[in-house]
Amino acid sequence: MNISNNVSSLQANQAFMNTNANNVANVNTDGFIPADTRMVDEKTSVRATTSLADDTGSKKSQTDLAKEVPDQVTIGGVAQANATAIKTQDEMFGTLLDIKV
Repeated sequence: MNISNNVSSLQANQAFMNTNANNVANVNTDGFIPADTRMVDEKTSVRATTSLADDTGSKKSQTDLAKEVPDQVTIGGVAQANATAIKTQDEMFGTLLDIKV
């Protein structure tokens, strides 16, 4: 694992969080159709793809807080794990450089 994998995961999770926050912010907007974000695992990176959710035809907001809130918790945990991995890798490289100097 290298830092670029963790960075791409953080970027994808940021896109996911932005979409999630927009959905939650529009929970009381009549006719709002939320966006749905999926994480795509590529060989060397992670990418977020976002598309509109299926329109149910409701005149009220179609945002489902029972989906959005747990997604926020998951996104936060993934971001924390990636940040910890980046910090650990940074510390290991620093130690390695200290040994060589």
